[in-house]
Amino acid sequence: MASILKNIRGKIMAGFATLVPIAATVWIIKVLFNFFDGFASPFLDKILPFHIPGLGLIVSLGFVFILGVVVTNFLGRKLVYWGERILEKIPVASTIYNTAKQITQAIGGSSSRAFQKTVYIQYPRKGLWTMAFVTGESKDKDGKDYFHLFVPTTPNPTSGVLIILQKQDAIDANISVEQGLKAIISGGMLAPTKTEISATD
Repeated sequence: MASILKNIRGKIMAGFATLVPIAATVWIIKVLFNFFDGFASPFLDKILPFHIPGLGLIVSLGFVFILGVVVTNFLGRKLVYWGERILEKIPVASTIYNTAKQITQAIGGSSSRAFQKTVYIQYPRKGLWTMAFVTGESKDKDGKDYFHLFVPTTPNPTSGVLIILQKQDAIDANISVEQGLKAIISGGMLAPTKTEISATD
């Protein structure tokens, strides 16, 4: 009887594991659709004689595209810069804005484009391997090559520590930056099953 109940419970959990990601995806898409569609609908409904589902979404995405064009030129970047400086002086607003900005950059991949590649290093002590991202390179007075590394925290890769390490002490992970970020955000659940680390390293 116990084995039958255990089998039933396993099947139920497997069903939940399949259903929950699908349901979450559908719910998020629905929320985003309603948000963007509702963003422009009040203005469109005043102009058009009847409501057209989805038209608000198209107009909203067009507005976001135009906004992206504006903020990527010199004047737009200056306006965003001064706007952010003003927000920093408002305690609650600055916290909400900075958190939302970090999440958006992480999801959108803009932060990943600042990283050159993914490596493994022994940190915080020898024998413990940590994933890090190369942000730059330099040489010391003796000509030795160094990596400038960002070691992110899990599951929030927008915070971490900066380490300057000799190149010879880093191992190329042979995975893309996006794959590295997925591994960190998932707490290792989406980490590659094979690594370049060996017992002798």
